Amino acid sequence: MNFNKTYNNIFLLGSLYTLITIISFGSDLNLLEGKDYIVVARDGGAGGYEAFPDICRLPDGRLLCVFYAGYDHVSLPTDKIKKGGKIAGCFSSDEGKTWSEPFTIFDSEYDDRDPSIAFVSGGRLICNFFSLKPSGENWEGLGTSVIFSDDLGITWSKAITVSRTYYTSSPIRELPNGDIVISLYAGEDKKGCGAVAFSNDRGITWSTPIDIDPGKLKLDAEPDICIIDSKIYIVQRGQNSEPMGYAISNDLGRTWTISASLGFPGHCPYLHKTNSGIIILGIRDPAKKGTYIRLSSDGAKTWSEPILVDNCIGAYPSMVNLKDGSVLIVYYEEGNSSNIRARKFRIGEGNEVKWLFWN
Repeated sequence: MNFNKTYNNIFLLGSLYTLITIISFGSDLNLLEGKDYIVVARDGGAGGYEAFPDICRLPDGRLLCVFYAGYDHVSLPTDKIKKGGKIAGCFSSDEGKTWSEPFTIFDSEYDDRDPSIAFVSGGRLICNFFSLKPSGENWEGLGTSVIFSDDLGITWSKAITVSRTYYTSSPIRELPNGDIVISLYAGEDKKGCGAVAFSNDRGITWSTPIDIDPGKLKLDAEPDICIIDSKIYIVQRGQNSEPMGYAISNDLGRTWTISASLGFPGHCPYLHKTNSGIIILGIRDPAKKGTYIRLSSDGAKTWSEPILVDNCIGAYPSMVNLKDGSVLIVYYEEGNSSNIRARKFRIGEGNEVKWLFWN
């Protein structure tokens, strides 16, 4: 798999978006820290660059946000940061208003990145991620791994390999039959297709990945899945400004329809279901240059027009339902000293989104 080339292209494209945003879109919303958004984390202890957040609720009511802590978009080991980028986390006990100091969840000798977090039956937290190691003047991908905690994040297991040739960007989901599924993606030799793998022992062992036919679409994948009734719906990142793709499985992920176009572009998709059944798609919009959400009230058959969350184009959004019926969304800024941000909103009648103030 030519993962180095694929990831380099994504990284360089992201840097270009950052430049364009600073020049053209930097002050559209004029959001105020502490009012419109709060900063979840500023420095995880590996250089002050925080990115790729993911969030879940624990059974004790707290929120756990995991994220990448490094010194740049790719943070390979250096003399100063000897182990490179790592996976960090922080807790909130007040529905996301304040957060603990960041702590280390996992830090190998390589660049550990793109973490996602899920709480599954049996009291287990599972964090999935992938790693990069130096290779000449570039890097080499090491595939997808998981770690788990059975004491609500106090201690974590050693890393377990899911696949050495597939990569991950979204959280593990629990299926109606009790199995768990992880969404994966492959490199250029498989046309950037999405894939899934399964575990029936809460993440200890994993099946061989099942590829999802990209059809005629040009994809970079980074897929996420959502269980809708008895079906699994997967959405996949399109290349550059190409349309996103989606596919559906009627047999809990063992077979899939051929990927079809969503009709609009988007990167780093995240699917979230509200308590009222509305499905929210969070993305970085490469055309509009920002972090956006779209809503569906018909089981992902149709989507609303994009709704601007923030001018920040880091994105990799993640969401959680709050106790008052609102939704918390976390995402990252991108650029030097990038931070993790959070906003909250409520969906009213007619699927109108109302942004809520923190103070």
